[in-house]
Order: sequence, then structure tokens, then C-alpha cells
Amino acid sequence: MAADSDASAGTARPVRWGLSAKLFVVLILLGSVAVLITGILGYVRARDALEQTIFNQLTAARQTKTHQVETYFRTVRADMRLLATSKMVVDAMRGFREAVDELDRREVPPDVRQRVLGWYDAQYMPMVRGLLGDETPPVEDFLPRGSAPYFLQDWYIVGNPHPTERRKLLDNAGDGSDYSKLHAIYHPLIRTAASTLNFYDMYMVDPKTGRIIYSVSKEPDFGTSLQAGPYRRSNLAAAAARCAEAPNPTATCLEDFSDYLPSDGKPSAFMAAPVIDHGVVIGVLVVQLSIDEVDTIVTGGRRWRHEGFGATGEAYLVGPDFLIRSGPRMFFENRDVYFAELKGGQTPQKNIEGIRRHDTPVLQQVVDTNASRAAIGGVEGTGEILGYRGIPTLASWGPVRVSGVKWALIAKIDASEAFAPIHKLERELIIVGVIALAVVLIAGAWLSRSLLGPLRDLTAGVRRFAAGDHDAHVPVRSRDEIGQLCLAFNGMIDELHDKNLVIENKNRENEELLLNVLPAPIANRLRGGEQGIADGFAEVTVAFADIVGFTAMSSEMPPAEVVTLLNGLFTRFDEAAHDLGIEKIKTVGDAYMAVCGLPLPVANHAERMVRMAIRMVHITREHALEHQISMKLRVGINSGPVVAGVIGKSKYIYDLWGDTVNLASRMESGGLPDSVQVTRPVYEKLQGLFAFEPRGSIEVKGKGSVEAWLLRL
Repeated sequence: MAADSDASAGTARPVRWGLSAKLFVVLILLGSVAVLITGILGYVRARDALEQTIFNQLTAARQTKTHQVETYFRTVRADMRLLATSKMVVDAMRGFREAVDELDRREVPPDVRQRVLGWYDAQYMPMVRGLLGDETPPVEDFLPRGSAPYFLQDWYIVGNPHPTERRKLLDNAGDGSDYSKLHAIYHPLIRTAASTLNFYDMYMVDPKTGRIIYSVSKEPDFGTSLQAGPYRRSNLAAAAARCAEAPNPTATCLEDFSDYLPSDGKPSAFMAAPVIDHGVVIGVLVVQLSIDEVDTIVTGGRRWRHEGFGATGEAYLVGPDFLIRSGPRMFFENRDVYFAELKGGQTPQKNIEGIRRHDTPVLQQVVDTNASRAAIGGVEGTGEILGYRGIPTLASWGPVRVSGVKWALIAKIDASEAFAPIHKLERELIIVGVIALAVVLIAGAWLSRSLLGPLRDLTAGVRRFAAGDHDAHVPVRSRDEIGQLCLAFNGMIDELHDKNLVIENKNRENEELLLNVLPAPIANRLRGGEQGIADGFAEVTVAFADIVGFTAMSSEMPPAEVVTLLNGLFTRFDEAAHDLGIEKIKTVGDAYMAVCGLPLPVANHAERMVRMAIRMVHITREHALEHQISMKLRVGINSGPVVAGVIGKSKYIYDLWGDTVNLASRMESGGLPDSVQVTRPVYEKLQGLFAFEPRGSIEVKGKGSVEAWLLRL
């Protein structure tokens, strides 16, 4: 009996001890993995969350500054159009042209020539040589050509009693000429306008000769010809030449910043507008824009910390030549470090010397990064890139949409500063992980002595499952009954997981089908159990589009070809509608109906819809060319109140009703091929943004005579 007892004891003890040892090892492994995964997961999620927050901040800052730059140039364009059409400018342009022609008929006295030549030798050429160095042309290349430039430069530059930066204060040179009499009348007015609008300089250019017949600041380009003079290849000459071509009162011509020699080589941009009198271009009004205005917008007045950029963040503009259009932060805060980093970066040595010579990195420093290339290509984005200083940075980039230039705006911050909190968290996680592992060791040693370890694991798994962790598997340590129970539990978890995946996929498919039929907010209300969905909207814009003569054209085409043609066209319409935030309502045959301003109201619904109509006309033209057919679109647009709702039970449709819809349809049916016809409400909202021409009154069924306008495409 004793022997049997001993044998039994000898047999039982190893089994019990083996289970305890295995439980201890498994607990230690589970604890270690849990701590490791928790630490890694916490670190990754914290890094991702911080990175996303920084990207959001950078993107918000970039979009704000982009909007400010675009608004600045829109304002300048509006001011230019207003000035160029004013009676003051038209009269001044005509008078200055006649006065300059009169001066050209005079003989230039030798003393005048000598004074002008002496001024160039003593005042202008030293500055030019300092900027151009060994590439400086001879002084003869800069001297005026013709009589008028000598007189004008002698009176208003050489003989000007005011210092260089205040030459503009001279109203009358006192020579008794017709030019000076006109100058005394118009110069104070134009000078005040230029100062009020923050223009660096303002010019009047004769479109026939290209001569600068008037300028506010009286720099060395005054009186010279932009067609044959020393500045014929400048961006000033390009802007003036472009706007002298056609008598379009809405035209403005912008030339990108470049170094402008008469302004001491400072980076300058020029915007021009034609001056039209009785349908003829009699001159070109040009303003010189200083880089300081744009630099102040982009750098926030160089208050980077105040704008939330921290110690290394900044925003800057880059042109299509990959040269910056605004000053980098390091140039102003630590020039020694700035130039040291430039030597090992992308900027050539001659550009670095140019930065020192001009005392500005604008149009000198190269920024050729993945961000600048993408943004100049018209692509917005965020990401971690290698910055122009060769340092990893977090950046947000995107294009600046200003007509006449192709710029990119990039907001960035050094990765080291951005992730400093993460590095601190990493050190703290290591300390916590070590402590947690020590706790797991102690707890494992204690739990391994308990025979209830496997059951406790199973209980914990059931609790995790009940709490919502549907992947809560439990370890299987043995093949006994407890092990089989654990296996069955894990199998049940896997089966439930697979079924949940099937259900989720089905729900996703149903969701996609519903969103293809109804707008997302309406679909959400319908899923919420709402019945009889119908809403009134006080102000939306409705458009109808119809392909002219499509019925006759399609009768001669195979059915498959007709469907392919319409599907391709309407798919492109749908893409345009999605880009502009417009809701497609339905298509009936070759007709397309869309609305802007519902189910979510937007303030600029009329503007969006007109832009949609313009795209639709252009898309139809392109589609017709691609398929080698004659196809024109007729679009009608109206704004006003509508009623919208869901009708049907087995097949839902979201539709609109009201006079606004009917009148939009009549605008389309009564319109002209390849045109967009709008009603008075649309015209009154957008007459300042788009060009319309009145069509007069047209007869509309049920409405009688209705005014209509055609959009100029």
C-alpha cells in the first residue's frame, strides 16, 4: 500500500509541477508580449496622432496664406481694371503721348546730353556694376534713344531736387513744356493712387513705340522704349506687350517676379491693363509690385512663433524655376547657419554669392524638393520629406492659383522639433515597460503555482469577448478537458469573426448602393427610419443641360454606341459635379439635371453651378472631338426656392419641384446651342464674377416674357 502510495505520489507530482512550470512560462511570455505590443502600439498611435495634428496645422496655415496671396492679386487686378478705365488715366495717357511726341521733334542740346551721360556714369553704372559684375554692358547700352527720353530724364531724374527715393515728389520740372504742365496736373493724383494701393511704381506705356511715357518713381527706365531699349527683355516689357494686343477692358497681364535692374535689382512683378478709348488701345497701364508685399503675407510679417510655427517652422513660395519668392526664416534669424547650410544644399555657389550681393535670397535660393515639384505640378499633399536644408521635415504643400504665374506654397517644420514630445514618450515607455515586466515576473511566479491558471485564462478570454474584443483568443496549454474547452472557445471566436466579416461586407455593399441613389444626408435619414422625407430650401441653383439634336443623331447610331457615348459624357459631368460640390439629381435620356445648395446649404451655390455649366460645355466639346461627332450642349440655370424629397418605395428617387426648377428647364429649352442661359437671379448674383450678355426677354410657357442672359464662355 505504501509502495503504491509512493508510486502514485511520484506519478502525480511531475504532472502537477509540469503544468505549473508551463503556466509560469506562458504567463511571462504573454506579459512580455502585452507590454511590448502596448508600448509599440502606444508609441505608434501617439506618433501618428501628433503627426496628423501637425499636418493639419501646417495645411491650415498653408491654405490661409494661399488664400491671402490669391486675394492680394485679385485685389490688384480689380484695382488695375478700375484705374485703366477711369477718365483720369484715359485723359492722362492721351495727353502724355502727345506731349512726348512733341518732345521727340526737338533737338537735344549738348549740355542736356552731357548731364544725362554724367548722371549715368556717376550714379547709375556703379550700382549696375555692383549687381552684374564682369557681365556689365557698356554705358552706351543704357543711354536713352531719341530726344524725348533725354529731356524727361534730365528734368525729372538728373535735375530732380529731391533725393533718389523721393523723386516722385516733383510735380512740375519748371521747364515750361506741355509735358510738365500735364505732369503737374496728373502726377499728384496718380502718385496718391499708387501710394494708397501700395504699388511700388506705376507706368504709362505707349503701345506703338513701347516707350514709358510716365512713371511715378522716375527710375532710369523712365522715357525708355520697352521694344528697343535696354529693358526690352524685362518682365515689364513682357507685361506691357501682352496687354497692348487687344482692346479687352477686362484683361490684365501679370508677369512673375524677376530681378529688375532700374529698381536697384530688386525682385519685382508687373501687372498691366490696356487703356482703351473708343474701342482702341491707346496705352498700357502697368504697376510694379514689390516682393515685400508677398513676403509679408507668406512670412506673416516674420512673426513665425506668433503664427504657431515654433522654432523651425515656416512657409515659403516657390516658382516654376524652383527659386523662392519669399524669404526663408533662417536667413533672418541666423545668417551664419543659413549660409553654412546653403553650401551643402541645392543652391549653386553663384546663387549664394548673389544672395550676399543682393541681400535677399528671393530669386536666388533653390528649393527643388518632392514637395515643391508636386505643388508646382498642381498637386496638394502632406508628408515627411527631405527639406531644402537637407533636414527631414514635415510639410504641407499645394499650388497657388494666381493667373499668369505658377507658384507653390509650402508650410513645413523640422521633424526633430515636431517629434520631440514623441522622443520623450519613448523614454518614458521604456521605463514603464521595464517596471511592467518586473511586475509580470512576480505575478507569473505566483500564478504558476495555481492549478487554476488555465481556467482563469479561459475566464479572462470570455470576459474580453463580452466586453467587445471579438478576437479574444485564449492560449491552449494542454490536450486535457480544459485544453479542449479552450480550443472550442477559440473556434467559436474564429467562426463569429468570419460571420461578422460577411455581414460587414454585405452592409458595405448595401451602403454603396444606397449612396448611388440618394445624397448621403438623405440616405442617413432614411436609414434612421424617417418616412416621407421632404424639405424646402429657400435658395438653391438648378441647372438643366440637354444635348442639341441628340435624338436625330442617335437614331443613326447603334444602341451600344449611343449608351457608350452618353455614359462617357455623363460620367465626366458627374466627376465635375463631385469636384464642385454639386448634387446630380437625375438624367432623362440625353438631359442632365443638377442642383447646388442642397441637401447641405452653401453660400456660393450660383457661382459653383455656373462653373459647372462652363465645365459641361467644355467637356461636351472635348467629348465630341474625341468621338468625331457634332455635339453641342445647351444649359439653363436658375436660382430660387425649391422643394426636395424622396419618392417611391421599391425604387427610391430624390427629386426637386417648384417654379425654380421649371424656369431652369425653360432656360435650357429656350437657350442657344453651345451656350449657358441664366435668369435674372443668377445674373444679379454673379455679374461681378462672370461676363454676361443680355439676350432680352424670351417667352416662357406659364410665365410669359422672362429676361435672360447668356454667359460668355
